[in-house]
Amino acid sequence: VRAEEYATPKDAQLLVRRASAFLKKEGRTKALAAFNDRQGPFAYRDLYVFAYSLDGTCLAHPTRPERVGKNNLGDKDPDGKLFVRERIDVAKRDGKGWQEYKFHNPASNKVEQKVAYFEVADGVLLVAGAYKAR
Repeated sequence: VRAEEYATPKDAQLLVRRASAFLKKEGRTKALAAFNDRQGPFAYRDLYVFAYSLDGTCLAHPTRPERVGKNNLGDKDPDGKLFVRERIDVAKRDGKGWQEYKFHNPASNKVEQKVAYFEVADGVLLVAGAYKAR
């Protein structure tokens, strides 16, 4: 796979900002349905928006539907980082931010380093992460 087929951290930030505007305009029900759609407007290249409540419950995840409805606060990456808890702590404090952690990349089927941008919109934590360029 060529590098230009992968989205960048800047793409992730733009996608989250677009998702935030969509959520505020269209409401939570319509937005979460769109975020859960792997073929929808919030999936781009190897990038996708996923959403959490601020208690750690996954509200939308287009590539890992088994995560939806579950509280993922205790999830750790392969290095032991509590990435969901860390992201929520920063979001509650700052409203938005950047984070690095390792996660399964559905495009390569491998665990890879991910750079995620996140922000809170109407009480929903929106996240998109780009896998680091090889």
